[in-house]
Amino acid sequence: MRITIILLLFTLIVSSCSIFRQTPAPVPASRQEYIEKYSDIAVSEMERTGIPASIKLAQAILESGNGSSNLAKMGNNHFGIKCHDWTGKRIYRDDDEPNECFRRYSDPEESFLDHSEFLTGRPRYGFLFDLDPYDYEAWARGLQEAGYATNPNYANLLIRLIEENGLYKFDQKGERYSEDPMSPPERKSTIEYPEEEQRIEIFTRNRINYIVAGEGDTIESLARELDMKPWEFYLYNDLPREYEVQTGDILYLQPKRFRAERGIEEHIVGQGETMHCISQLYGVRLGRLLRRNGMDSDKKVEPGTVIKLR
Repeated sequence: MRITIILLLFTLIVSSCSIFRQTPAPVPASRQEYIEKYSDIAVSEMERTGIPASIKLAQAILESGNGSSNLAKMGNNHFGIKCHDWTGKRIYRDDDEPNECFRRYSDPEESFLDHSEFLTGRPRYGFLFDLDPYDYEAWARGLQEAGYATNPNYANLLIRLIEENGLYKFDQKGERYSEDPMSPPERKSTIEYPEEEQRIEIFTRNRINYIVAGEGDTIESLARELDMKPWEFYLYNDLPREYEVQTGDILYLQPKRFRAERGIEEHIVGQGETMHCISQLYGVRLGRLLRRNGMDSDKKVEPGTVIKLR
């Protein structure tokens, strides 16, 4: 009887513990399934932050083994990001050193979002956002140069994944994974615009192309005329989706830079100016401008305030 009771108690304890044990995340059956599952969030994050969707997907595939690694299954960490200044949940695994600390997420989507914050929030990756967002080769080599991974062949591995699986298509149009994955588009170092019946004059500031909106212009009409996507205007100009274009608005056609042109160090705020106005005036990313000046929102600033631009 005593042995029976002990066995019963042991069974109950084991069953109770299993209730609280984290269930491993489901693993996609194949690489194509993995791409299908996470391509939408990769495209969405490209629209939000400018990180190429192809690069995000390739890094996730490589770092997580298509979601099959222990770190991905038990910690929902698909990018191999270590703890650093992380204050959330943690998971420990052997890597370059034994028992290293890695970030642990509630779901894989949180890992994809944190990957964006990790790249955009660290100065050593800052130069990447001055690159053409469609030049995945430059991004891959930039990530290796910045020390994202210790593998000396890291850039080539990413490029091969992108080209063998047609991931570049998600950068171009956000298309679903489909046939003909072996023909990457010809990459251009500059954006070309249709010349036929083009009525919009294109200017350059801080080495970025921009236009000045005219009467009756909308994001949609400008996108059609310049053969661009509406989301590119919102992304490149730090605009909310509900924004309505005003006559005289400066609208950049490429990503803004992290700092103003050489020789332009400061701006003295005029009456009614916001940080977004100043960002557009000099072609400097709003987020960078706010961080450089210790601000956390695009608010009106007092006239006479000195804003650092570099």
